[in-house]
Amino acid sequence: MGRRPERGARWRRVGLRLVALATLLALWQLVTALQLWSPVLVPSPAAVWNALLETSGTHDGVRGYQGHTLIEHLGISLRRIFIGAGAGVVAGLVVGVLMGTLPWVRVVLEPAVAFLRTLPPLAYFSLLIIWFGIDEAPKLWLLAIAAMPPVAVATASAVASAPTALVEAARAIGAKRGQVVTSVVLPSALPEILVGVRLAFGIAYSSVVAAETVNGLPGIGGLIRDAQRYNQSDTVVLGLFAIGISGLLIDAGLRVLSDRLAPWRSHT
Repeated sequence: MGRRPERGARWRRVGLRLVALATLLALWQLVTALQLWSPVLVPSPAAVWNALLETSGTHDGVRGYQGHTLIEHLGISLRRIFIGAGAGVVAGLVVGVLMGTLPWVRVVLEPAVAFLRTLPPLAYFSLLIIWFGIDEAPKLWLLAIAAMPPVAVATASAVASAPTALVEAARAIGAKRGQVVTSVVLPSALPEILVGVRLAFGIAYSSVVAAETVNGLPGIGGLIRDAQRYNQSDTVVLGLFAIGISGLLIDAGLRVLSDRLAPWRSHT
C-alpha cells in the first residue's frame, strides 16, 4: 500500500515538470512571435530546432558544425569533463581525508583549498596555457582544479564529523588508524562525500566553456564560442541546451549512484 502513494506522488512531480516545461516553451514561442527582439538576440524554437538538424548530420556537403556533429562535440567535451573532473575528485578525496584525519594537514592545506575554491576558472586558465600550451593539458588541468576543492571540503568536514563512539570502539578492538579510516570513518562520511562529488562535476561542467575558449573545437564549449563570434545565436542556444540536458543526466546518474551506495540518506 505504501508504494502506491509514492508512485502517485512521483507521477505528479513528472506531470508538473512537463507542464512547467510546456509553459516555458509556449512563452518562448510567444516572445519570438511578437518580435519584441531581433532573431539574432532571441532565436525562435524553430530556429534552434533547425540548428539541431543541421549540426546533427550532413547538409549541402557540410558535416555538422566545423566538420563534427553535435553529438561528437558533446562527446569530446564529456570525455574532457570525466577525465579532468575525475582526477580532481580523486585528488579532493585524498586531500579531504588527510585534512579530516590529521589536524596539522588541515592547518596547512585549508587556506590553499579555500583560495582555489574562490578563483573563477578563467582567472588561472591563461596561466595554465602558458605552462602547458594550447592542447588538451590546460583544459584537463582547469577542470581538475575546479573540481577538487568542493570534494576536499566536503570530505574533510564529513571525516572530521565521524561518530566518535564508533571510532573509539574500533580502536578498542585493536583497529589501526588506516583500518579505522577505511572501515568506520569513510562509510559514515560517504553521503557528504557524494554530495561533494556531485558539486564537483557540476562545477566542472559549468567550466567546460571556459576550458574550451582556446583551441576548443571540437567540443561543445568551443562550438558555443565559435558560433558566438558569428552571431549564430540559434547554435549558441542549442549548445547551451546540450550542456544543460546532458548535465542533468549526469547529475541524475550521480544521484542514483549515491542512492545505491548510501541508501540510508534521503535526497532533497
